[in-house]
Amino acid sequence: MTDHALRLLRQDARLAELATFPFNFDLARADHDHVEPVRLASGGPLEAVAGDDTGGTYFVCADGSVLYADSEGSAGIIGSSVDEALEILIGLPGWHDYMDLSPEDGEKTILGRIAEIEDEIREDYSIDAERAELRAALGLPERSPVELVGLLHAALLRTEPDFLLLNGEELCAYDLLDRHPRPPLWEPVLAQGRADLALLRAGDRAVWDAVPEDPVRRRLALRAAQFDRAEGDHGLLRHLMRHEASSSMTDELRLAAVLVGLRGDVSDLPLLHEVRETDYDTHCGLSEIPQPGAGAAELLRWAQELDDSLFGTDPADEPLCTWTELALDQGMTEIARVALIRRLDEIVMDQGTLRRAGDPKRLETSRLSSLARELERAGDLLQALRAQRLYATLQDTAWDRVSARLTQARLERDSGQLPYAASTLRSLRDILADPGDDSFRHWRGVNLGRFIAEEHYALTRALADAGLPADARTVLTAADAILGELSENAANGVRELAEQTAERVREVS
Repeated sequence: MTDHALRLLRQDARLAELATFPFNFDLARADHDHVEPVRLASGGPLEAVAGDDTGGTYFVCADGSVLYADSEGSAGIIGSSVDEALEILIGLPGWHDYMDLSPEDGEKTILGRIAEIEDEIREDYSIDAERAELRAALGLPERSPVELVGLLHAALLRTEPDFLLLNGEELCAYDLLDRHPRPPLWEPVLAQGRADLALLRAGDRAVWDAVPEDPVRRRLALRAAQFDRAEGDHGLLRHLMRHEASSSMTDELRLAAVLVGLRGDVSDLPLLHEVRETDYDTHCGLSEIPQPGAGAAELLRWAQELDDSLFGTDPADEPLCTWTELALDQGMTEIARVALIRRLDEIVMDQGTLRRAGDPKRLETSRLSSLARELERAGDLLQALRAQRLYATLQDTAWDRVSARLTQARLERDSGQLPYAASTLRSLRDILADPGDDSFRHWRGVNLGRFIAEEHYALTRALADAGLPADARTVLTAADAILGELSENAANGVRELAEQTAERVREVS
């Protein structure tokens, strides 16, 4: 597909006028900004090429796809190119009313809806002669309405993950234009694991050797086995568990041990204990495995209790982080990013979603810090910072407030927001001066104190490198003051950094 039709519209005033009315694709509105600044979550480019009389904007993305954003906070792909989008807009002038339709609705339903809407349009103005003229002039094929609905439906379903639109300032995501169901996150994430599990069960020797040696494929195969349990999996589960132990204590190692233990076969106990003693972490993480000599009932009870509390057979019950971490492990960055941003938006809009089930007066803010870490891992520092800032505001104790602001300052520095980082460190120092509780009374002799000093020096260096020597000197003074308060052991690890930073500030002053 090309942008041939767009070029013709730009060259011919008569055609541009027809596109504007009655088909509401107004090239002149491209010169006006959208109702608010917007950007793609992926960071890809957007070019506004037209708008409509409701405040909506048509953007062209890097691959030529056309993204339509309305003025109410919804957006979606409506064509794989401008040509295809114009086919839909001209062929379906009431296209906004057809976004809930799909080919599965059948020809009769689709044609009935279109006839009803177009009859309503014709009561106000004509569309048939204008449609025929514009199609012919632009060289667009005369597709059936049913085919055009199919094109629109397929385009809308491509919106996520690659074309998630964000408010450019608040960074919250636009809603989808349509409400068609999408596959749950776990389906694409688990696809490789399900395929490998099938081959392992079939006795494929190449897969039998390759999957256990690949940490990601091994974890995925174990997750697939969690949700698709079969009597004949005993051997492959033991095989995968032996190799998973090489990654030390992981959720998947515990899962493998549970799946093996659910057979209630005491002959598995020697292997379970061998795995448990892999290292200190596995010893602690699997410490409750029944001792050698335990009976089948005890082994089975241990496995069932863990299965009920931590695992189960429904992938929809797994926490979001299970799937986003596995997505990132496989390089499915955009799939993970969309899910994480959507979850963050839910929390930003309603912090009540953080209430603890057993204690609704308290919030489980660790979900926000987890989101910040995963978004940073996905390479989205701005979204990570959005999560971290909210997390920092919800902390109660001095220790937690300082720890949260320390991470916030680092993210601000890493994302180039140096003045914000300096302000965050100032608020951190205010807490040091007046903590309000005794949770932070030992900060001078612990690692957190050293980390605070190191972040001050790191920001000093960043300010100096950015050509802001006065600001760098201000933060350096604060850093030296913090260093002077640290215990001897804590300060020893920072002094070389302090000297190097001071030298850098002298170079730019």
